[in-house]
Amino acid sequence: MIMNRDHLATAIRLARENVLERGGRPFGAVLVRDDEVLATGVNEVLATHDPSTHAEMQSIRAAAVRLKSPRLERCVMYASAHPCPMCLSAIHLTGISEVYYAYSNEDAEQYGLSTAAIYAEMAKPVSRQSIRIEHVPMHVDGEAPFECWRHKRG
Repeated sequence: MIMNRDHLATAIRLARENVLERGGRPFGAVLVRDDEVLATGVNEVLATHDPSTHAEMQSIRAAAVRLKSPRLERCVMYASAHPCPMCLSAIHLTGISEVYYAYSNEDAEQYGLSTAAIYAEMAKPVSRQSIRIEHVPMHVDGEAPFECWRHKRG
């Protein structure tokens, strides 16, 4: 697809409006397929107290509901800033094919809004990350959840 600067400009305007009109964080996103805007989002973390309500996540949620599908192939994400690891993971999980963003983590750093440190932490082997992450194999009576999934899907 060809990058559409108008969609990127909309993401920036959404971010600015979120700060000025709602007192939110400066992040906006526009999710597009075949040059049609499917959904937009702004960062609502301060309003909802939900740390997952980032602009990209909000646009993904809205588009998935609109399309009645968790898969968003052929969609393009336009974001005001570099997507954080959570948002980038959701972008991968949904099959979004392209991402364009206006402001880098370096741009965001001076405002305390960079997620570069989280990216660096997550790049470490699990055993060296700052939080404890441990595999605890366990079976509970009955069929394992993955087996239930396989049998349910046929």
